[in-house]
Amino acid sequence: MLTCVIRYDIDPTKRAQFEHYARTWGECIPRNGADLLGYFSPREGSSTLAYGIYNVDSLAAYEAYRARLAADPLGRQNYEFAMAEKFIRSEDRTWLTRADR
Repeated sequence: MLTCVIRYDIDPTKRAQFEHYARTWGECIPRNGADLLGYFSPREGSSTLAYGIYNVDSLAAYEAYRARLAADPLGRQNYEFAMAEKFIRSEDRTWLTRADR
């Protein structure tokens, strides 16, 4: 099992748009094959740091999931929404494995 942690730097004046984006992924991600742990938006401390976290079985499963997500009409719409609204200033992905088991 691999955990993907997406770290977002978001425009703090557009947190509502990020939260809309996150709710949409909440529908799309599970139906396309990943185990969504959640999307998290800033509350205290940094006003620009947000996260999306999900599990996949392997990097091969991730590639298949990404292909399905790109073909999903709502997924494509969400990508376009993010590009149009420009609330994500940057993002990066880190792959982790559980260390406590």
